[in-house]
Amino acid sequence: MPALHRPGSLDEAATLLSTLDNPMVYGGGTAIQILVKQGILFADNFVDLATVPGLRDIAVDASGVTVGPMVSLRRMETDERVRATAPLAAAAYHQVANPRVRNTASAGGNLAHGDYRLDPPTALLVLGAIVRATSVRGTRDIPVREFFTDFQQTALEPDELVSGIRIPSQPAGSAGRFVKSSSLGENDWPCASAAVLVAGRTVHIGLGAVAPTPRYVSFDATGMDDQQAVDAALEVVEPELDPIPDVRGGAGYKRRLARVTVEDAVRAAWKDPAWRDTAWRDTAWKDTGNA
Repeated sequence: MPALHRPGSLDEAATLLSTLDNPMVYGGGTAIQILVKQGILFADNFVDLATVPGLRDIAVDASGVTVGPMVSLRRMETDERVRATAPLAAAAYHQVANPRVRNTASAGGNLAHGDYRLDPPTALLVLGAIVRATSVRGTRDIPVREFFTDFQQTALEPDELVSGIRIPSQPAGSAGRFVKSSSLGENDWPCASAAVLVAGRTVHIGLGAVAPTPRYVSFDATGMDDQQAVDAALEVVEPELDPIPDVRGGAGYKRRLARVTVEDAVRAAWKDPAWRDTAWRDTAWKDTGNA
């Protein structure tokens, strides 16, 4: 039977991870409990972060929002500070599974789990979020775009834990959309998901469930109309599509669904009045006649 440890500080948690045999951080526990029951995850020691002060805090400043790793996904979707600062992130958190899961799962655990099908990383990728990792050696910042390294693997070292998530403010005048497509049910893992941020002349795209890791691409959309932007988006995402076949569909089916999901997200963001009004006022932007 694994031992459960409840540290009283972040430093104590880091020390436990560096000294215990086969330790694992326990956050919300939604993923860990399932994997343990399935007999595919083993640990001798669980380090429970529930009693560490400050890890459920949300702080906002002029440049973004800093989120503690034990903040629930439910708070990420409903907190007015997150919704105002990074609405695309809040939208992605809103679509994770169901309210029961979102009330339990933690923002830090969601990232550390490293599953390629997760919804929030798609938005965090396009927003340029930073994962803060802490160990006995100190704290370092890892860009989310460098965080997912391989199939269900992250850049975290074995003795590191996620101690915070820094999400930059969504640019003024930008438009974001999150779209996901599932085949077995609304609350099931998606076959494809896409977060799109149109900011100025750049289209940023975060992809989930379409490759062994979440993927990020972007392109310059100067002078494009909506159809040209969709075509360009499909062209840049195509090399990133490497879906894993499973009970939800074969690779070919998921590839086609990914293209539909990306198109829907790009079109919705492109037509957002908040961005269009800003973009078309810019004299450097080509007047396509579609404003």
